[in-house]
Amino acid sequence: MTIAPLLQTERLNLRGHRMADFKALHSIWCEPAVYQFILGRPSTPEESWSRLLRYCGHWSIMDYGYWVIGEKQTGEYIGEMGFADYHREIIPTLEGTPELGWALTTASHGKGFATEALSKIIAWGDNNLKHAKTACFISSENKASIRLAEKIGYREALRTTYKEDVVDIFYRQRKS
Repeated sequence: MTIAPLLQTERLNLRGHRMADFKALHSIWCEPAVYQFILGRPSTPEESWSRLLRYCGHWSIMDYGYWVIGEKQTGEYIGEMGFADYHREIIPTLEGTPELGWALTTASHGKGFATEALSKIIAWGDNNLKHAKTACFISSENKASIRLAEKIGYREALRTTYKEDVVDIFYRQRKS
């Protein structure tokens, strides 16, 4: 069974999820700036619990998944990000293409943490994923995430609809 490897940046620790992370995970998914473009409403405790299990399960069966993002200085849980396969019912399909995603606490926005952590995760992906291409799936209204995706090397490929919402799909090719 694969577990999330520990990754570190200058300011952050990236590690696998634990059961003790549930309260912090649920709290993030109740912040309007986090759920606004993803769910459109706060997560229920049941949905947050399923999310936690899904993150752990990805590592168990896919050999990739999400990391907890913790600030080194304070130890605070400031978010989560990584690769997933959600088997979305979308045209065109993303099947077989790991999907990069992220969510950070509102208090950590604007500090460069997302770029710092995602750069480390992308480098890990380039060295460890068998896939040459990864995707990002972003609400067309989420301008901050679109800017971030472009900053870390993703390019918009198409606009489509997912669950009645307009979304943009971005791709990134692994660097040789």
